[in-house]
Amino acid sequence: MSSPFEIQVGGAHYKDMPIQPVEFCQRNGLGFCESSVVKYVTRHRSKNGRQDIEKAIHFLNLLLEIEYNVPNQTSR
Repeated sequence: MSSPFEIQVGGAHYKDMPIQPVEFCQRNGLGFCESSVVKYVTRHRSKNGRQDIEKAIHFLNLLLEIEYNVPNQTSR
């Protein structure tokens, strides 16, 4: 039986990493926003490029507002 870390649906951008983002996040007790940032930053070169960096920034802005009551200062 294969380990879930050896299987990936839709590509290999996580499977081929020495430490997969999901394992790093779980073992370090990161919340959803922090985990999303790790996910998008680690895959941007092999998947969606700039869009993944923008998604990471979006989750950082969410984290600032949720944890520190800092409203988003950027406009799109």
